[in-house]
Amino acid sequence: MSTQNLERWHSVVFNGDLKLLSQILDDNVEFHSPTLWAPKVGKPITQYILQMVLDIFEDFEYHRQWVDGNNMALEFSARVDDKQIKGIDLIQWDDNGKIIHFEVMLRPMNGLQVMFDKMTERLQQAGFIPKP
Repeated sequence: MSTQNLERWHSVVFNGDLKLLSQILDDNVEFHSPTLWAPKVGKPITQYILQMVLDIFEDFEYHRQWVDGNNMALEFSARVDDKQIKGIDLIQWDDNGKIIHFEVMLRPMNGLQVMFDKMTERLQQAGFIPKP
């Protein structure tokens, strides 16, 4: 199942398959952002964040991928405006092929700051977080 899950995730990322994204997210998926301590819980907010990130990242590519049963660690690089970033997606699937836990880590700090600013603005516009 893990190879199939990895292939489905790659289809979401590299083909922009947002219908598949909706199908593979569990209703109660827990999303951990690199910019917030508390996780976001639920399919609507997680789907919105992942779609937003796919839109913001440029020159995205995976480099190394580790799969252990229902757990994946995927090392990536991308560009956000003029900042190069590196990161890791930690994805946990259930036995039914649904993502139940998604955690992202990013570096360096200046790239993380640009990503935070862009995400905050879009999340405020969408009504997921209040405007100051």
